[in-house]
Amino acid sequence: MEKVVSEAIQEQNLISISSEEVEALQGNSQVLGDDEVQEEADHVAVSSQADPEALEKGKSPEEFGDMDQFEDLFEQSLQTFQEGEVLKGTVVSVDKEFVMIDVGYKSEGLISIREFRDEEGEVTVSAGDVVEVLLERWDPDEGMLRLSHSRALRRQVWEEIIKAFESEVPVSGTVVSRVKGGLSVRIGDLKSGVIAFLPFSQIDLRPVRDPEALVDQEVECSILKCNRRRENVVVSRRVLLEKERSEQRGETLDSLEEDQIRSGDVKNITDYGIFVDLGGIDGLLHITDMSWGRIEHPSKLFNVGDTINVKVLTYDRETEKVSLGIKQLTEDPWLQVEEKYPVGNGVEGKVVSLTDYGAFIELEEGVEGLVHVSEMSWTKRIRHPSQMVNVGDMVKAVVLKVDSAAQRISLGLKQIEPNPWDMVRERYPIGTVIEGSVKNVTDFGLFIGIEEGIDGLVHISDLSWSKRIKHPGEIYKKGETIQAVVLNIDHEKERFSLGVKQLHPDPWESAPERYPVGAQVSGKVTNVTDFGIFVELEEGIEGLVHVSELGPGKIKTPVGMHEMGDEISARVIHVAPLERRIGLSVKRIAQDKERSYFEEYADTGRSATTLGSLLQEELVQQGQSKAKTDEDEE
Repeated sequence: MEKVVSEAIQEQNLISISSEEVEALQGNSQVLGDDEVQEEADHVAVSSQADPEALEKGKSPEEFGDMDQFEDLFEQSLQTFQEGEVLKGTVVSVDKEFVMIDVGYKSEGLISIREFRDEEGEVTVSAGDVVEVLLERWDPDEGMLRLSHSRALRRQVWEEIIKAFESEVPVSGTVVSRVKGGLSVRIGDLKSGVIAFLPFSQIDLRPVRDPEALVDQEVECSILKCNRRRENVVVSRRVLLEKERSEQRGETLDSLEEDQIRSGDVKNITDYGIFVDLGGIDGLLHITDMSWGRIEHPSKLFNVGDTINVKVLTYDRETEKVSLGIKQLTEDPWLQVEEKYPVGNGVEGKVVSLTDYGAFIELEEGVEGLVHVSEMSWTKRIRHPSQMVNVGDMVKAVVLKVDSAAQRISLGLKQIEPNPWDMVRERYPIGTVIEGSVKNVTDFGLFIGIEEGIDGLVHISDLSWSKRIKHPGEIYKKGETIQAVVLNIDHEKERFSLGVKQLHPDPWESAPERYPVGAQVSGKVTNVTDFGIFVELEEGIEGLVHVSELGPGKIKTPVGMHEMGDEISARVIHVAPLERRIGLSVKRIAQDKERSYFEEYADTGRSATTLGSLLQEELVQQGQSKAKTDEDEE
C-alpha cells in the first residue's frame, strides 16, 4: 500500500504529502481495496493538475492557492461511505418531486419530496438546509447514491427507545388504533415514528371498558420489551401509574379521616356508583350518596377523569375501604319539607318517573311526591299514569300527606278540580229514573253513561225480574239508549248503582195472592234434578216439586219420570216471596183425591151402620192401642 502511494507521488512529482495525510490514506486501506486506493491516488493526482502550464514552469504547490483548501479537497477525495450509515447533507435544490442532497460525494442524491412534507402537506426544507439522511445504497462505480431522510429519523427514534429502555426512562407516544389484545402506540412523529404495542392489561390500574376512547390521545408509558431486529416494542402505562399510586398512597392513608372534604378524580363508573381516586387509594361514591334527588345513572353526572369534591363518610383502616358522599356536602332538603309544603297547599313540579301505581313529581332537588293513580281523576278510570301525564311534564297538584321521617309526600292531581261526585247525590237521589247510553257490556252487567266522566252500573241481576239472563249482551248492545232507576250512590268508592227491572213491579210481591197455599197450579217442567223438578208457573216464577212430593212411596230420583217441557199439575204447599221460592207437591193432589173418595164412602156407609158393626170397630181400635203400648214397653 505504501508503495502505491509512493509511486503516485513520485509519478506526479508535483506535490508533497504530509505524513499525517499518508497515515489517513493508509487508514482508509482498511476499507478500500488496492485498486480503490489506486483510484483515490489517481483522483488526487488529477485534482492537483489544476494548471498544467504552471507545473511545466516548475511552480510550487503553494503558488496554486491556499494549501489548507487543497488538503480539504484531498481528504474529500479519499472519503468512503457505508450503506446504512447516517450522513449529514446539504439541500441543493427542491422541486415538485425530489429534494437534491449533497453529502460530499462526487454526485448528489435525490430524495422524494414526500419525506419532507408535514401532516398538512407543506414542504419543511429549502435550499441550504442541513439534514440527516441514511445511505440506503452506494455504487462507487456508477457514482450513484440512494438516500432516505425518514429512515434516518426513524433510526434516531430507535436509538432514543433503546436508550430509554436501558435507563428505564418513560417515553411519550400517541395511541393510533385498537388492535387485537391492545392498542397501537406511535413513538415519534407521523413519518418516522415506531409503532409499539400497549396490551389491554397495561393500559390502566383497572380494566378499561372503552379502550378506543384513548385513540389519538398522548400517553406516557414505560418500555417493557424492546427488540430492534424484530422491530418489536411493548410498553406499559400501568407500571407508571402503579409507581405514582404507590407514592401517593402512603401520604393519603396517613392523612385520611372521616368527615373530611377531599378532592379526587373519577376513576371508574358503574351502575351502582363511581370510584374516586383520592391519591393512591380509591373510595366508593354510591349512587344513593350522590344527590338528594333522583339519579338515573352515575354517568349522567360524572365522566371518567372528572375532579370532584367529596366527603369521607366512613374509613376502615384495616380493610382500607372508604365510603364517600356528595349530597352530604349540602343540607338535607327533607328537614324543611313540612314547613315548605303544608297539607292542602297547591304545588307545581316536574314529572320525573312513571310506575304502574302512580307518577313521581319533583318539587325541588331531592324532594319528590307521589301522585297515586287513584288520585289523578275524579271520573276517569286510570289504568296507567301515562294516560294523564308524561315524564318531563310540569303539573300542578295538591299536598295530601307529608311524612318527613319516611321522606314521603302524597300528592293529588284531581283535587285541583271540584269533585263531581259531591253533586251526584243531590242531582240523582235514590229512585230517580235516568236515561243514558250503554257505554260498555260486561259479563256482570252494563255501564250506562250518566254524565261526563260518571257511569252507572246495572248488574246482571237487576236487568229482569223474571228472565234468566246468562249474559247482558243477549238483551242490550253498546250504544243503545235505555232507562234505569238509581238504586245506590257510594260517594267514597265512587260507585253508581242502577237497575232496569226496578222500572216495573216485582212479580214475587204478589205471588202469595196469586199462588196461595193449597191452590192447584199447572206449568211446564223447566229442569229435572236429583232432588226434584222445577216447574215454570209464569215467566220468571218457578216452583220446586221436591222428590219426596212426586208420588207415594220412596223415590230415589225423578230423572226419567218427567222430561223438560212436560205439563204437570201440582198443589202449592209453600210460598216465600222474599226468598223467591214456591214449594209444590204432586202427590198431594192424589192424596186429596183419595181423601175425597173416602169421605164420600164414609158419608154413604154411615147411614147403614148397625150396633154390631160399631162394637166390632171399637174392639179393633182397642187391640191396636194395646199392641202399640206393648211395643213401647219393649
